[in-house]
Amino acid sequence: MGTIKLKNIRTFSYHGCLVEESKIGSDYRVDLEVKTDLRKSSSSDDLKDTVDYVLLNKIVVEEMSIRSNLLEHVAHRINTRIFKEVPEISRIILEVSKLNPPIGGDVEAVTIEMEEYRN
Repeated sequence: MGTIKLKNIRTFSYHGCLVEESKIGSDYRVDLEVKTDLRKSSSSDDLKDTVDYVLLNKIVVEEMSIRSNLLEHVAHRINTRIFKEVPEISRIILEVSKLNPPIGGDVEAVTIEMEEYRN
């Protein structure tokens, strides 16, 4: 087994329960870690034998562009789509962070983390 990590994927999205958040948007950071078998690709040096991280980034960016009230909801959509489109992945750890959240305090980020395994 092996791990592929995409760190600090940055998006500007419109998630949140407040009406203002759906209008003005906010900066987000996504960190993705997937478990897969890297033995074949480490020998073959061929992209078809591994998980394409360009596709993973594309899935994250596309799902982050679809508005959700909760970070948990958008994270679940990302995980579901990755499992659907990339059958080689056995586990996902995903963090979605809202940077500078409007919560009435000096908070750098609010982050949710979800870990899911393929059924």
